[in-house]
Amino acid sequence: MAFPELLDRVGSRGRFQVLQMVALVVPIMWLAPQNVLENFSAAVPSHRCWVPLLDNSTAQASVPGAPDSQALLAVSIPLGPNRGPHQCRRFRHPQWQVLDPNATASNWSEADTEPCVDGWVYNRSTFTSTIVTKWDLVCDAQTLKPMAQSIYLAGNLVGAAVCGQVSDRFGRRRVLTWNYLQVAVAGTATAFAPTFSMYCFFRFLVAFAVAGTMLNTITLLAEWTSAQARVLVVTVNSLGYSFGQVLLAAVAYGVRDWRLLQLAVSVPHFLCFVYSWWLAESARWLLITGRLERGLRELQKVATINGKRAMGDALTVEVLRSAMQEELSVSQTPGSLVALLRTPGLGFRTWVFILCGFALGFTFYGLILDLQALGSNIFLLQALIVVADIPAKVGTLLLLGRLGRRPTQTVLLMLAGLCILANTLVPHEMGALRSALAVLGLGGVAAAFTCFAIYTSELFPTVLRMTAGGLCQMATRVGAILGPLVRLLSVYGASLPLLVYGVVPVLSGLAVLLVLPETKNQPLPDTIQDLQRQVVQKAARIQGRPVLKSTGF
Repeated sequence: MAFPELLDRVGSRGRFQVLQMVALVVPIMWLAPQNVLENFSAAVPSHRCWVPLLDNSTAQASVPGAPDSQALLAVSIPLGPNRGPHQCRRFRHPQWQVLDPNATASNWSEADTEPCVDGWVYNRSTFTSTIVTKWDLVCDAQTLKPMAQSIYLAGNLVGAAVCGQVSDRFGRRRVLTWNYLQVAVAGTATAFAPTFSMYCFFRFLVAFAVAGTMLNTITLLAEWTSAQARVLVVTVNSLGYSFGQVLLAAVAYGVRDWRLLQLAVSVPHFLCFVYSWWLAESARWLLITGRLERGLRELQKVATINGKRAMGDALTVEVLRSAMQEELSVSQTPGSLVALLRTPGLGFRTWVFILCGFALGFTFYGLILDLQALGSNIFLLQALIVVADIPAKVGTLLLLGRLGRRPTQTVLLMLAGLCILANTLVPHEMGALRSALAVLGLGGVAAAFTCFAIYTSELFPTVLRMTAGGLCQMATRVGAILGPLVRLLSVYGASLPLLVYGVVPVLSGLAVLLVLPETKNQPLPDTIQDLQRQVVQKAARIQGRPVLKSTGF
């Protein structure tokens, strides 16, 4: 009797799984806004230099004739590239001659100007406060905003690398509980950061914990669910991210101060931290790592919640040891990153999934940046992204059930890539078609992310599942960091960035089709030997001969 049979005895699709799914997906809804929070908290409002004539009432009162504010603006601020008031320069001295209707541009356009030495005046009609207005991240300091975003992505990268291996060694639930607390504390501290450097530091800590929460949530859901229901619970988890984007748009629309917005999406994690102590640890991981007594307690707890108390009471340590005898005999040595990359049969699928993770992060951020340039109402745009996201993920649920994992992952990656490549052939004058192709490509990427999460949980053994997930998440974050840089290629050709964004997912889709196995309705592998056995059995089936028993290559 392997673990799936033990899980069936205590209930693999019962009340416990429903409660667990709710308890784990609700935090995801509050976690998702952290990734794109700076669309609102770091929004750049229109701005101009502070000048005494306009912004100092005493100086304005001393002006003879008291011109109106538009006249004072004209004599104080030169015109910028968009023919509006310049955002980063002001006249050294008021240029009163510009008020003369007979004056020409040559009379005043060459007048000396200077930077905004006294600060800036911001348009606060949309946001009362952002980190841009707080620390003046404009003009010469405008590069500090993307620096903050890069630091956040670096936190995701480090968190994925660390939390994956730590969870394989110390447990899923324990690390998840710590991640909830870290998001809550670091997110709250971000709202009260006294300096921009401290803000970046706390955002790094938030991103670190966000990566760990994502990894442990998906793993706990997969390891406590039957193969038949696994696609459903992982898709619901993925939809939690989509609803989180809608939640962010709604909260940001009502809360226009960046500090309050940061608190609004961080404080709820204190509640998640409190109730996470009652979450069940993965019994599969406990048994595979030899913690039989703790695994027995978790199985009995699940049996009680699912109304199968008698079945749980019938389980004993001896029964578990007998059922998991083969797994326990080979899994006492903790898995390592070296084993993940160098084990025959496992190394190939790891490298292919690293490529897939990179392609998803790389393409997603490339598309997001292009879509943001299509509209000025960021609240509406945030909601419209979900319009493409939710149907794509629901459609993925249907495809996974009918086609399986490998064909679905291949189709979605290639669909996203081909939509982007098609945009290179569409003239810029056909803006509606270009936008439709971009949204369709984004929907393909979102759906591919869902399939990617399910596929990752099924391809790798329990002893290495979190390590593999962390490695794939690292690849995704590297892609996210490098994706925006590809836009610099536009100086060599307007369509060159789109060409690169499209080719990468197409190639990764082909790699999935050629290398990865199908895992539909297959039990989760627990050890490296389980994977090796599957390879031998598959080879034997291809050759047309039955396999009675296999212990390795």
